[in-house]
Amino acid sequence: MKKYSLLFLMVPMFFYSQEKLNVYFDFDKYDLNEQGVKKINSWIAEGKNYEVTKLYGFCDWKGSNEYNDTLAMKRVYTVYEFLKQSKINVKKEIEIRGFGEDFEQSEDQGENRRVTIIFQEKKEIPVVVTSEQKLKDKFKGSKIGDLIRMPNLYFFNNSAKVVPKSQPVLYDLLCLMNDNPKLKIEIQGHICCKLPSDYDAVSSARARAIYNFLVINKIDRKRLAFKGYGVSRPIHPIPEKNSEEEDENRRVEILIIDN
Repeated sequence: MKKYSLLFLMVPMFFYSQEKLNVYFDFDKYDLNEQGVKKINSWIAEGKNYEVTKLYGFCDWKGSNEYNDTLAMKRVYTVYEFLKQSKINVKKEIEIRGFGEDFEQSEDQGENRRVTIIFQEKKEIPVVVTSEQKLKDKFKGSKIGDLIRMPNLYFFNNSAKVVPKSQPVLYDLLCLMNDNPKLKIEIQGHICCKLPSDYDAVSSARARAIYNFLVINKIDRKRLAFKGYGVSRPIHPIPEKNSEEEDENRRVEILIIDN
């Protein structure tokens, strides 16, 4: 029988919706705090095809107008750089504005210290053909408690966004979930290159991204769980000796909960 490679095709039909995301900052600060990083990474982990069209920065009323105008723009550029590093599509002619304190202030000062991300979602209708035998073989004969590493699943650096060449791997997993209706799994995210004491939201966001993909594609939530383990379970000691060890520590594994 002739074998065909897995193809990931897109129907040339697109739908757009304009939405916004607010990211909040600490008083008199323009660097992203832990909650801000987690919020953006959770948004990325939804796995949708975003295009950021506008970034607006705001401050509370404390300080001079000139100072707050500068602080608002610094916050905007912090978010802009984080989005670019996370490989989020930022419109070439993006509108960037700093309002400082010159807007209708909320009584809650914490709500005034923010950057508003205006984005649109381009929804594409995928057509999926077949599944790779390699991943099927990994799950074949698996038992409750087994850990299965997802092969060839890669993310952009410090991001929950899957690189385009790894999209078919997600559909391989989707096919397996559809073909095995009793299968229940926990999606486990792992990262590399950090100390255990370093703050990390990326491993959880990556696991959530795969969870969200399956839920969007009609897999029952009751069959799924996800968790990020950071660098708590490395295959190789940290710091890694080379890029190969980094790749092996930076992984997603599937825990068989029930089958």
